[in-house]
Amino acid sequence: MRREEKAEAIAELTERMRSADTVFATDFRGLTVKQLSELRGRLRAVDTEYTVVKNTLARRAASDTGREALLPYLDGPTGLVWVGGDAAVAAKALDGFATEFPSTLTIKGGLLEGADLPQADVTRLAKLPSREVLLGQLAGTIAAPLTGLAGGLGNLIGGLARTLAAVQAQRETEDAPAA
Repeated sequence: MRREEKAEAIAELTERMRSADTVFATDFRGLTVKQLSELRGRLRAVDTEYTVVKNTLARRAASDTGREALLPYLDGPTGLVWVGGDAAVAAKALDGFATEFPSTLTIKGGLLEGADLPQADVTRLAKLPSREVLLGQLAGTIAAPLTGLAGGLGNLIGGLARTLAAVQAQRETEDAPAA
């Protein structure tokens, strides 16, 4: 690779690292071209891109952007996963593929909003429920006390109405002329 090509590649990696909130590093040793193409397709479906990088150029870009936490993962054959959307969805897709092809694709680790994310944390992130499920759980958690409060107030008002009806009935019987 000529010096100009290297500088161009470093500039491109630097720009991608600056713009990506989440980056995962993988070891793709043993993946066939067909499997790599399938992986890229699955990741593309979740607004994520997979590129194979030269470690020396990626290390330089990581250092230039202050993303030094990525440096330990830039060893051996490395593919970087550039997450454009939801990091948990991308981690699910990557982890699912790594589970299908355990001897060929290994998740090394990555960065989540600039913070180091070891391999175990990427796997943990992949196990999280989807954003929609989490929002539904949050809504249910918020609504449960309100539902209980509404039921309690309904019972209180109903009890008050029954008590007032009983008092009114008692007064009517007291006011009624004796026969």
